[in-house]
Amino acid sequence: MRMDKMTTKFQEALMDAKSLALGADNNMIEPIHLLQALIEQEGGTVSHVLTKAGVNVNQLQRKLSERLEQLPKVSGVEGEVHLSNDLDKIMNIMDKLAMQ
Repeated sequence: MRMDKMTTKFQEALMDAKSLALGADNNMIEPIHLLQALIEQEGGTVSHVLTKAGVNVNQLQRKLSERLEQLPKVSGVEGEVHLSNDLDKIMNIMDKLAMQ
């Protein structure tokens, strides 16, 4: 995964996802963290696209918050957070598609 090939907005969302994970004492950045960050992103397009697609974004955000609360929490490893296997796979697929 090459960060320099990602848009600035996506890089910002990934950092926001990391902050969400850290703030919730999760040691893995999950796809759900990234989705939450993309939806909340100021000046981003994800929320707008979802609304245009007929998604109730407020309801989705409530469901995401509930799901985020259910993720495992860790203690004693402050500052250590890594991409989960699922998010890593998604990022690899994105990278492969970008190369095509």
